[in-house]
Amino acid sequence: MPCIIYKYLSIYCRIEIIMDIISIILVVLGLCVFEIVSSVDNAVVNADVLATMGKKARRWFLVWGIFIAVFVVRGLLPWFIVWLANPALGPISALTATFSNDPAILESVERTAPMLLLAGGMFLVLLFSHWLFLEEKAFGFKFEKYISSKGFWFFALTSVISSTVVWLALKQDPILAFASTIGTTAFFVIYGFKEQAAKAEENLKNQHLSDISKLLYLEVLDATFSIDGVVGAFAFTLSVPLIILGNSFGAIIVRQFTIKGVDKIRKYLYLKNGAMYSIGVLGTLMVLESFGLDVPSYVSPLITFSVIGFFLWKSVKHIKAEQKAGSLA
Repeated sequence: MPCIIYKYLSIYCRIEIIMDIISIILVVLGLCVFEIVSSVDNAVVNADVLATMGKKARRWFLVWGIFIAVFVVRGLLPWFIVWLANPALGPISALTATFSNDPAILESVERTAPMLLLAGGMFLVLLFSHWLFLEEKAFGFKFEKYISSKGFWFFALTSVISSTVVWLALKQDPILAFASTIGTTAFFVIYGFKEQAAKAEENLKNQHLSDISKLLYLEVLDATFSIDGVVGAFAFTLSVPLIILGNSFGAIIVRQFTIKGVDKIRKYLYLKNGAMYSIGVLGTLMVLESFGLDVPSYVSPLITFSVIGFFLWKSVKHIKAEQKAGSLA
C-alpha cells in the first residue's frame, strides 16, 4: 500500500513540474509576443529616423542600441518597479523575490501585489481608452469609427473610471486607492512625453541634426515606448526574471524588424489594434486582480495570443483583398 501511494505521489509531482514548465513557457512567449506587437509604432518611428542616418550610426543602433534597450531599459525598469513597491526588500531581494522561499519576502510581495497591479492596470486601461477615443487608427470594427467621432468623451470617461476605482479601493485600503492615482498620473506623464516625442520627430525631419543627436533621441524614445510593455508584463507574472527574459526576446526581434523588415510590418494594418485591445484586456485583468480576483497564470498569455492572432488574420485578409483588387485593376 505505501508503495502505491508513493507511486501516485511521484506521478503527481511530475505532472506539477511539467505544468509549471508549460506555464513558464507560455508566460515567456506571451511576454515576447506582447512586447513585439506593442512596439510596432516604436519600430516604425525608429525606421523613419534611421533612414536619415549613416551606415555607421545604424550599425551602432543595432548593436549597442540592443544592449541599452534590453539590459538597461527592459532589465532595470521592471526590477525598479518591484523595488519601488517593496523598498524594504532591497535591490537584490526585489530581483529574486518571486523565486525566494523566505516567508518574509513572499509575504512582502503578496502584500504589495494589489497596489502594483492596480497602478499598472489603471495605466493600461487609460492607454487603451485614449487610443480608442482620440488616436488615429485603421478601423477594425465599425464601432471604432463611431467612438472616434466622440473623442471628447475620453476625459469624462477617464474621470468616471478613476473616481470609481478610487472609491472602491478606499473601502479596502487607502494605500490601494493611492496606487490607483499613481497609475492615472503615470499615464498622463507618459502621454506628455509621447506627444513631445511626436513633435520632436517632425523637427528631426526638418532639421539637419547630427547622427549622435538622432541616436540619443531614439534611445530616449525607446525608453518611453517600452513603459507600456513593461507595465503590461505584470499582468503575465510578478517574476522579474521572467519579465526581463520575455521582454528582452521581444525587444531583440523588434530591433531586427526595425532594421530589415519594417515595411513588411506596415502592411499588417490591424496589428496596432491587436496590441491595444490586448492592453485593454490585460489592464482590466490587473485591476480585477488587485481587488481579489484570482486569474490563473495561463490566462493572460492565451488572451494575448487570441487577440493578436485575430487581428493578424484580419490584417492578412486585408492584404489579400488589396492584392486581389490590384490584380483586377
